[in-house]
Amino acid sequence: MRRRVVLAGAAVMASGAVTARAQPARRLFDSHCHIIDPRFPIIANQGYTPPAFPLEAYQAQAKPLGVMAGAVVSGSFQGNDQTYLMDVLPRLGPGWVGVTQIPNDYPDAEIVKLAAIGVRAIRFNVFRGQIDSVDDIVAMANRVHAVAGWHAEFYVDAAALRPHVAKLSKLPQMCIDHLGMNEAGLPVLLDLVAAGCKVKATGFGRLSFDVPAALEAIAQVSASALVFGTDMPSTRARRPFQASDIELVEKTLGPALAAQAFWHNPAKLYRTGLA
Repeated sequence: MRRRVVLAGAAVMASGAVTARAQPARRLFDSHCHIIDPRFPIIANQGYTPPAFPLEAYQAQAKPLGVMAGAVVSGSFQGNDQTYLMDVLPRLGPGWVGVTQIPNDYPDAEIVKLAAIGVRAIRFNVFRGQIDSVDDIVAMANRVHAVAGWHAEFYVDAAALRPHVAKLSKLPQMCIDHLGMNEAGLPVLLDLVAAGCKVKATGFGRLSFDVPAALEAIAQVSASALVFGTDMPSTRARRPFQASDIELVEKTLGPALAAQAFWHNPAKLYRTGLA
């Protein structure tokens, strides 16, 4: 029987034959995905009702990519419903968290209950018109952080935040979806990143600007700012998520920074306890 000796970079057989050493699998934390289960309330938003995308459909697409954990994000079409998160998070198990939408008068005791099942953030959907005043947002973001340690996530054209950078920079933690949606918002985004804001490297099919340039600019300000996500099923996007989006991040940032965006940064942001 031939003896196998493992050397750095290759597996060498005693006979002298050399085979390529298997590379470690890429680990992905999907910081932005939607589960759309028609068993739970779905409401039209701006005339749009999404097609079903239940957990099984998501897992069939995500697992082959190397997705091992992630954040299920409430969409505009789910309003303030919590029942779908109560169903899906226990089914997903450890390493999976929720990002939810709640009204301003949502009781502290109910926030604590959501935290207990894995909800880790509140989402403010500015882009789809679900918004109160910035002062109300700041007050709510501070309240949920004090009650449950949640951070605040914003679906927004970052350019619209220009007058509010000073207030938002004081939040305990915030995160902005889809690279801020608009190239004109990049300077605002970078100011927020300098103050500790995280940015989701997601939704590339929604964007019409130079994604690699934006990724590079954000990473130059803070190596810990970018968090990767698939945005599946990419509702209303011009094109859906593609596996090539992963390669784009890796090619742009390089292996070390990409690994942070793929795993370490989001795992820390969502307080998962994952290494």
